[in-house]
Amino acid sequence: MSAPNSSFDPKQVAALNEQAVAEMVTSALAAIASASDLAKLKEVRLAHAGDRSPLALANREIGALPPAAKAEAGKRVGQARGEIKQALDSRQAALEAERDERVLVEEAVDITLPVDRQPMGARHPLTTLMERVADVFVAMGYEIAEGPEVEAEWVNFDALNVPPDHPARTMQDTFFVGSPDSGVVLRTQTSPIQIRAMLDRELPVYVIAPGRVYRTDELDATHTPVFHQIEGLAVDRGITMGDLRGTLDHFAESMFGQGIRTRMRPSYFPFTEPSAEVDLECFVCRGESVGNPERPCRTCGSEGWIEWGGCGMVNPRVLQAVGIDPAEYRGFAFGMGVERTLMFRNGVSDMRDMVEGDVRFTLAFGVEA
Repeated sequence: MSAPNSSFDPKQVAALNEQAVAEMVTSALAAIASASDLAKLKEVRLAHAGDRSPLALANREIGALPPAAKAEAGKRVGQARGEIKQALDSRQAALEAERDERVLVEEAVDITLPVDRQPMGARHPLTTLMERVADVFVAMGYEIAEGPEVEAEWVNFDALNVPPDHPARTMQDTFFVGSPDSGVVLRTQTSPIQIRAMLDRELPVYVIAPGRVYRTDELDATHTPVFHQIEGLAVDRGITMGDLRGTLDHFAESMFGQGIRTRMRPSYFPFTEPSAEVDLECFVCRGESVGNPERPCRTCGSEGWIEWGGCGMVNPRVLQAVGIDPAEYRGFAFGMGVERTLMFRNGVSDMRDMVEGDVRFTLAFGVEA
């Protein structure tokens, strides 16, 4: 930017002469007139009336003029900017009117159509699925256990043998109520219900624990920050891994039909030892797609198995935390995501459909008692 001088020649500041300013206005008016929608008009506004527009840059040059020339240049630039603003406002109003008129036509509702019946509603499939799972285990002699969704950190983590430095205890996975030092969290799993069941009930304990849980996951097709789990716990004398396997096989057949097979893969969970991942035989191809390029399966990716949940024998440290003698009693526990089970059973491809509240999604499952 040039400094003030006493021998000012208007021709030395080309951007401020009458012809240059007129060309800027002409260019701006042409761009405004050619803007076909509000988005393009916004781009024109930034280009011709924004902080980096030609007129805005020319306006900055006024400060370099001697006092005698500032008034004339300022008036010329001000009138030009006012003309452009008026044209922008007029075009904005015209485009908004066109948009509103188009929306009225495209989104018109015929309120004269007769309504001769009240449409039936539908219970959410997650609710009916959790009740169906609970019925399976109640028939096996289990009891339904419940617990608070706002949970003490000791119940949610410490009693389950999750150490203080475990990643799940950080803000990356856990919603803390108040602050990370508050000791209160939104439960990250339904396992705290198992802890409360062992603290409150007489042995032996056989409970099934369905409920809503919270984790700091992004909402996408396969994840949601609020979802549902259903966990089972059995604590008794003489409990073995074979009892766990038989229970899960019966559970799988109840959900996916007779003859469905399961398998266990070694895994690690702080609250069970030994621990395993439970896989289901693909209920679509029944394993026939493995190594068969002529019959690929999208459900299992032609692997023949689908991951379902986790399980294992209750860690002795968990039993000790709730005052149960691990030398006398043993137990097993398992947990599955209800949303994932629903996706498997009913071919739901996007978990977001379950939480958006669209009645067209729930109606497809019918009205279940």
